[in-house]
Amino acid sequence: MAVTVITIDGPSGSGKGTIARRVADALGYHLLDSGALYRLTAISAVKRGVAFDDVEGLAAVAHDLDVEFASNEDGDERIWLDGIDVTHDVRKETTGTNASKVAAIPEVRSALIDRQRAFQRAPGLVADGRDMGTQVFTSAPLKIFLTASAEERARRRHKQLKDKGMDVSLAALSRDIEVRDQRDSERSVAPLKPAEDARILDSSGKSIEAVTQTVLDWVAEL
Repeated sequence: MAVTVITIDGPSGSGKGTIARRVADALGYHLLDSGALYRLTAISAVKRGVAFDDVEGLAAVAHDLDVEFASNEDGDERIWLDGIDVTHDVRKETTGTNASKVAAIPEVRSALIDRQRAFQRAPGLVADGRDMGTQVFTSAPLKIFLTASAEERARRRHKQLKDKGMDVSLAALSRDIEVRDQRDSERSVAPLKPAEDARILDSSGKSIEAVTQTVLDWVAEL
């Protein structure tokens, strides 16, 4: 592989997005938030009135996504869809639930795979998602499966949403994570699982800084 790719896969709430961004910043690499593409497909489908059982329609939506990833003055990620800032909508729990349904459709995954691989540019790429190491970048020299207990993932997500001013139920988040985990791991196409050569990293009880440093230490071994 001409350009180094580091994949960070894992279940919802494991912290892979935060860790991927920190690692990418530390290395000066590009970042691929693959989950955002599925969330954007779900958002676009709703706006266009495409039903979630319309496989052909959803694949067309995924193929035609007009997406731009950028950062604001504080370095926070901003996501634009069809010229509109949808950063807030992308992180809603309903969007995540819809994205999980969309991601289980083979035709949608096929429509997005070339777009994901196009992010592989010098000097390197950190790709976070659920099948980056098993399906999209199978030759990546470092594949990480980041996980944490379901309870801790629910608590993290609850704090994140509360900090953003969203009124959410911890119990509801826990149920949603359990359902999403089951759907993602049991789907017929690209189920959520570690790549055979992935390094497993359990972030339960660990700080963001500690987890980031572990990944950077692994990168230094390449």
